[in-house]
Amino acid sequence: MRRRDFMMMLGATAGAYPVTGRAQQPAKVPRVGWIWGGRSAGNPTEAAGFRQGLKELGYIEGENVVVDYRFGEETAADRLAELAAELVRLRPDVLVALGTPALHAVENVTTTIPVVQMSGDPVGAGFAASLARPGANITGVSMTGVLIGKRVELLKDALPRATRIGLMVPPDNPTGLSRSVAEAEKVAGGLGLTIRPFPVERGEDLDAAIHSVAREGMDGVDIEAFAPFTSFPRETGELLLKYRLPAASELRRITESGGLLSYGPNLFDAVRRLAYFVDRILKGTKPADLPIEQASTLELVVNMKSAASLDLTIPSMLLARADEIIE
Repeated sequence: MRRRDFMMMLGATAGAYPVTGRAQQPAKVPRVGWIWGGRSAGNPTEAAGFRQGLKELGYIEGENVVVDYRFGEETAADRLAELAAELVRLRPDVLVALGTPALHAVENVTTTIPVVQMSGDPVGAGFAASLARPGANITGVSMTGVLIGKRVELLKDALPRATRIGLMVPPDNPTGLSRSVAEAEKVAGGLGLTIRPFPVERGEDLDAAIHSVAREGMDGVDIEAFAPFTSFPRETGELLLKYRLPAASELRRITESGGLLSYGPNLFDAVRRLAYFVDRILKGTKPADLPIEQASTLELVVNMKSAASLDLTIPSMLLARADEIIE
């Protein structure tokens, strides 16, 4: 065979085989980075709900999706920044950020990777232009932070003689929470109540913080959904009973452990919904084209065991409105 004929045959053969080889390569398994400032112990609702959402959509972790979980473990904010940067280095297809601190950390390290978030007020905090048109690379679920006004009303219904209500807030009081504080003060003014903020930052500060609310003579307290309360709901409920302090919260888990009542979105349903956004993005939809949803499943839970421990009589009209009563 002449050299030219041999080279032509070799070229034709080489051109045929790579197509077959490429067709046999396995499909790329998508990677999701997941970050939250809370604790990893005990399969927290924040992780369990997301896993359930993925399962319902046909995703099996380790088979057709990889999820890299990162928990802040209630450490300093700079730890979240480190974890967010670590996730970005893994080149995920989507990032999931739970809570305003985690979202801040993610926002500071990428403007291109799609981000699915769950936070109280992403528009008020400046993460999104609007719920309908979030813009940029962020979408997800809003936990409707302005429901704080409703919780103040519920506390007044449960405590008709109350005149002073404490409000547990982070010490840095970010923009989104500032709107909630303003809403609480507005509603409180119409009910003859005064609102006093009490900052708390770390889990080890919980006892002193709740004690200070009781020591200052607050008739009740509203506890927003932020660290450390999101990571220490059981301990918070026990401290509320210890210091005989009636409390309303967005967090049902605090009410189950000793708080008086909770009103807000169902956390499990909200984080489960995040999987829907992840699925849409992995299938090609841009985050900017996915409107941010407001958590729609709201529930009022009243703990009658706590009421009895605090020697409180809960009005029957309030009990009639409850979605669940803990006896």
